[in-house]
Amino acid sequence: MAQHDYINRKPKNSKGGKNTPPKKPFPTFLALAALLLIGGFSYGLWYIKHNATTVKVDTTTQPVKKEPEKLQKPVIKPFLEEIKEHEVKVEVKEIKSKGPYQMQCGSFRTHPQAEAMKAKMAFAGLIAEIRRTEGSNGVWYRVRLGPYDTLRQAESDKNRLKRIKIVGCGIWGWT
Repeated sequence: MAQHDYINRKPKNSKGGKNTPPKKPFPTFLALAALLLIGGFSYGLWYIKHNATTVKVDTTTQPVKKEPEKLQKPVIKPFLEEIKEHEVKVEVKEIKSKGPYQMQCGSFRTHPQAEAMKAKMAFAGLIAEIRRTEGSNGVWYRVRLGPYDTLRQAESDKNRLKRIKIVGCGIWGWT
């Protein structure tokens, strides 16, 4: 069995065994583009130099100095007195409340699960109630908060619960 020395073996090249990389072709397109750009720039400079119009500036005239007019000092009323004289008219629109609202944060099959959720809400400073409901699919224990007079109050408590990682609460009209 013959042993082969793969580490010290010389690569087989078509050019007599020399270890030279193949030559890349000269980038004629890039050279032509560079020459065109240089030529165009040179022509532009020549054109500007020979076709520019010269403008003479007359530096012999001096600007006319105006004598400052005597300004009369305006009479300034104090700010508060000026505000008292103005009247602001505001149109107040009455917003009809769609409330009251409730927020439900869980519905559980067992009462201890609902109590655990209620305890978590108590740590956030919110008092929840557990309502037992019976439906066609069995008994459910719903953990809910409310009633809220405005949707904004309900959203505020919902964000409070999100901070303690209680998510998925739904807000709807009180029933």
